[in-house]
Amino acid sequence: MAKKTETSEVPSGSETDVQIPKEAMRRLAELEPGAGGRQIFTSDLSVNEFLLVKEVGFHPLGLVFGSSIYHVGIQFSRWGNSQELDVLSQAMYKARELAMGRMEAEADILGADGIVGVRLDVELKEWGSDIAEFIAVGTAVKAEDGKSWRNNKNKPFTSDLSGQDFWTLLQTGYAPLGLVMGTCVYHIAHQRLGSVLGNLGRNAELPTFTQALYEARELAMDRMQREAEELEAEGIVGVNLSQMSHSWGSHTTEYLAIGTAVRPAREGGVLERPGLVLPLSD
Repeated sequence: MAKKTETSEVPSGSETDVQIPKEAMRRLAELEPGAGGRQIFTSDLSVNEFLLVKEVGFHPLGLVFGSSIYHVGIQFSRWGNSQELDVLSQAMYKARELAMGRMEAEADILGADGIVGVRLDVELKEWGSDIAEFIAVGTAVKAEDGKSWRNNKNKPFTSDLSGQDFWTLLQTGYAPLGLVMGTCVYHIAHQRLGSVLGNLGRNAELPTFTQALYEARELAMDRMQREAEELEAEGIVGVNLSQMSHSWGSHTTEYLAIGTAVRPAREGGVLERPGLVLPLSD
């Protein structure tokens, strides 16, 4: 049997669930609509993205963050077994979920309808190979027409689409609901000596490796799709399936599936077809 240890978030002060810091609250108060003084928004959108987000009817309110420093527990697996390491899968998902939730909380304070250009990063810390900071960052936006764009959980929508893709999505009559993700940490069995020697000098598929990676990807994709179903989405766009080994070694890897869940908007739209442009010069 594999030995498991629980995972836990590194506490700050007396609470495990870290609250939004006072400095962040002060920053958000200055960005909040109706606050005294001159209003200056912050954004990590490029100039082109900023103009396209404005063009489609949204105004940036401010850059919003979420962070979680997480202790990832240890889970041992047998040398020759391919299997999901569920303790690690749960840790990697929970840490990202905490960071996302705090980013959404900051957007709520600003009265945002959504968050665009969301990025999720993981940074390993020098405090130990089993401690990492999970960061979520994006630009909170509000619809200029006053309509609500919140999802069925009454939360601001989140999306990792670029400003250009966000503009195109809304132009075609679809609306983002939320950033959905699925993760799977998987241990791939080592080859036995007989298999290694038998394949020397030959072109041959390695079915143990093929099956293990296939199953890991499927688990991550399935979990992402289930999150989209909870949001009552019609589909998921911009899906990215990435593989990261972090600090676990070559035979343990994480697959992260992430994308933006969408649904038809209340009012559909039509994207003009591109026209043919011929240069006049030789």
